Amino acid sequence: MKKFLSLLLLLTSLVIYPQKKQPKVGLVLSGGGAKGFAHVGVLKELEKAGVQIDYIGGTSMGAIVGGLYASGYSARQIEKIVTETNFYTILQDKIPRRAKTFFDKENGEKHAISLPIRENAIGLPQGVSKGQNVLNFLTELLAPVDHITNFSKLPIPFYCLATNAETGEEVLLENGFLPLALRASGSFPTLLHPVEINGDLLIDGGIANNFPVDVMKEKGVDIIIGVDVQGKLVNRKKLTSVVAILNQIVSYRMYENSDEKKRNVDVYMHPNVLDYTVVSFDKGKEILKEGERVSKPLNVIFTKIAKLQTTKRSIQRAKPNNDKFLVNKISIKGNKNYTKDYILGTLKIKMGDSITYQELSKRINSLTATKNFQRIDYHFKKLNEGKKLTLKVKESDVRARLRLGLHYDLLYRSGVLLNYNHKKIFLKNDVLSLDVVVGDNIRYNLDYFVDNGLRWNYGFKSRYNRFKTAFAFNDEVVNEIDVTYRDFTNTLYGQTTFDKKFAFGVGVEAKNLRVFSQTLKNNLERFTVFDDSNYLNGLAYLKLDTFDDRYFPSKGVYGNIGFKWFLWSNRNENIKNRIDDSNAFSRFSQLTGTVSFATTFWERLTFQYTSEAGFTLGKEASKVFDYRLGGYNKNYINNFIPFYGYEIGALSEQSFLKSEFQFRYCFLEKHYASFIANYARVGENVLKGGNLFENTKSGYALGYSLETFLGPIELKYTWSPDTSENYWLFNLGFWF
Repeated sequence: MKKFLSLLLLLTSLVIYPQKKQPKVGLVLSGGGAKGFAHVGVLKELEKAGVQIDYIGGTSMGAIVGGLYASGYSARQIEKIVTETNFYTILQDKIPRRAKTFFDKENGEKHAISLPIRENAIGLPQGVSKGQNVLNFLTELLAPVDHITNFSKLPIPFYCLATNAETGEEVLLENGFLPLALRASGSFPTLLHPVEINGDLLIDGGIANNFPVDVMKEKGVDIIIGVDVQGKLVNRKKLTSVVAILNQIVSYRMYENSDEKKRNVDVYMHPNVLDYTVVSFDKGKEILKEGERVSKPLNVIFTKIAKLQTTKRSIQRAKPNNDKFLVNKISIKGNKNYTKDYILGTLKIKMGDSITYQELSKRINSLTATKNFQRIDYHFKKLNEGKKLTLKVKESDVRARLRLGLHYDLLYRSGVLLNYNHKKIFLKNDVLSLDVVVGDNIRYNLDYFVDNGLRWNYGFKSRYNRFKTAFAFNDEVVNEIDVTYRDFTNTLYGQTTFDKKFAFGVGVEAKNLRVFSQTLKNNLERFTVFDDSNYLNGLAYLKLDTFDDRYFPSKGVYGNIGFKWFLWSNRNENIKNRIDDSNAFSRFSQLTGTVSFATTFWERLTFQYTSEAGFTLGKEASKVFDYRLGGYNKNYINNFIPFYGYEIGALSEQSFLKSEFQFRYCFLEKHYASFIANYARVGENVLKGGNLFENTKSGYALGYSLETFLGPIELKYTWSPDTSENYWLFNLGFWF
């Protein structure tokens, strides 16, 4: 209060005795993560009072808000940005699915934890996120000033602070690439990876100087307005966890000299944001309102400051630039193992192209999705005609990763996934992915792939899969039997892809099937063997995948047409040991297809339609090759097809047609309620006679699903009017 009155008297005297030179006003914004949204509320009140800011300095979120304001954004524009942006998504390394390769679409999206392997040792990531999405976001917003590398030349002069991760010293950032400087200042430890600038490894500026008032004092301003959203050290009662203690240790230096900094501020504001955390991004509107609330009592001060500023400069308001421009020159720096042609080919850009900042940001995602680069900076420089694009890349030093997942379903039961992923193991453009599932049903899946881009690629797959379940058995005495199903398959294939949407491949496959039951005895054996044979077949497939999400797509199309021609088997050598209805092997083929699309209405209601069909051409060697419909499982292999309302494999024949209609409503973020109806016809030849709807089977399901970091959690109740049976289905975690 005493300081408030002193400042009021000073301002009054300045009004009565005008100065030759109007006072310069500096604004300092502290760090604080999401709590820094309060800065926007303060800016709104300063603008209402007509206060002109002559210099801005900040740290972390204060640097980001201050950097946007210094670049020409108004307080209301920044308010719109912080309240409409999903910061949780930006802070993740999640790459839009459209940017992923076909290999990653099929082999990724099933791991909860990813650990880097460096020098044959498993390590921990430098942070939860690399921060590439944050950098892309800032680069798009700051496109109007991307030609300015001296921050004092911005519409409002600006500086921000970062911390040298090696020495702990503060680093003043006043020159360079503004988005990267803001990204460095906000590199909150454990949340975002450090940033390298001019050879220094930088982390969040709040560690060294979270409220950089001292720097502003050196800028020659007359009045300093400070907004402080820092917390405070807590007492021993709240130091009840490792996280709390670590936060306290980090805060020691963050809050040192805080009293002295307050004394150096002429107008000090401390919004009450103690109930929020650095990641309370979903409370943006509430935090912003608190900034307005704490500013309103100071309006009389703001008004007097504004009256002293008799000469107001004109600031051209910034706005994201969506116009296309010509790229007349391209420079790439930092690449050692990857050629300029590879980088530009992945970005699909060349000299003479026209592009927008938003389009380039999307293409940067494609380069990020290769996982070959730790960071990708880009900016443009105006030329006489068009612009020069400068790309600065930092190649990843991680070639191998250990990835982990957890899953439970009613067929495979519990399983822990151990995935070893290694790039450049033999060639510069190859990748090896090995899944080992440890649990009730031990399995593995190996995929080695050589990616030659648009040309023909090639690879090798190996799989072992097993499960045990009850199957319907058409017998007067036995209703169902327990069957153990084992599959060991090796595939050599060639594949070409187009635009990361289409994949066409051909190959040869060697398969061993062993299917038996201990429920029934066969002669003197303890169990009945339905099949224990080797098969050799050729294959071809055509795939399309534009779904925006693997598990809960809101838009896109998926298609998969596959053809297998079974050419050889040793089945005939062992047929005498099989059950009586076994057939001798003769060549046959199977054609299977899936088409699905999803579309969303009113942002929350998604309709997804899926149609599937399968046909056997020729006489199959064994009932093992029948299409088996029933149950719900995304890990089904071979000819097992999900079908609600029936148990696993309850409907089986040589051909089938199936349609599924799903309505999925997102009633809360990541919470879904769904209704599913599916219909199918099975028979030796469902097309024979032309009556596609004769003897149609139907099933329905009601479900609840939740997206978690472990993967989807799903609970479904399913039934069929064809029978009196109903079932509960449950699964947890990513499918693998």
